[in-house]
Amino acid sequence: MMYAYIKGQLTQLFPTHVVVETQGIGYEIQTPNSYRFQQFYNQAVTIYTSLIVREDAQLLYGFINEEEKEMFLNLIKVTGIGPKSALAILATSTPNEVKRAIEDENDAYLTKFPGIGKKTARQIILDLKGKVNYTEASSNDSIHIDDISSTSQKDNYIAEALLALEALGYSKREISKVEKTLQQQVVTSVDEAVKIGLQSLIS
Repeated sequence: MMYAYIKGQLTQLFPTHVVVETQGIGYEIQTPNSYRFQQFYNQAVTIYTSLIVREDAQLLYGFINEEEKEMFLNLIKVTGIGPKSALAILATSTPNEVKRAIEDENDAYLTKFPGIGKKTARQIILDLKGKVNYTEASSNDSIHIDDISSTSQKDNYIAEALLALEALGYSKREISKVEKTLQQQVVTSVDEAVKIGLQSLIS
């Protein structure tokens, strides 16, 4: 059974996944960065999905657009890259940024992500260079929510972002470093906090 996309009401947001309800069924969908969907909370949303069947589980993975889904499917074809590593890469990078790193043979960029060593980064480049279409005009994959943030809201955003980073596999030491960085920034959404945190880890 294949699901190309699921359209329904976004009823729950967690650091690693979202729940979309359609026709009385709640679908648990693993996402690279669930807070990209935050502005659709309790609203209708379309999530582009891929079903991965393992011996012990059937997991549904979801993406903000078809380009992100396609990049995920390309990444998991690479030896040594599982769905969790592919999600960690896409949590902070747009598909275009990943494609650019592959085309430029930028091992250093790829090894910044949890679970990606030099050997795996080289394998990604070997397997995907020339097979992914890189376009100069980068698509805007991130969704930003414009709202006025009070101190307590900011603390909530940061706390949620740190949970998301922990779920992606970053260490407590790395998360502590991110927390210090975020406290010095103006943060207006969880998605923004996650993005700033991830950028600080891979820069």
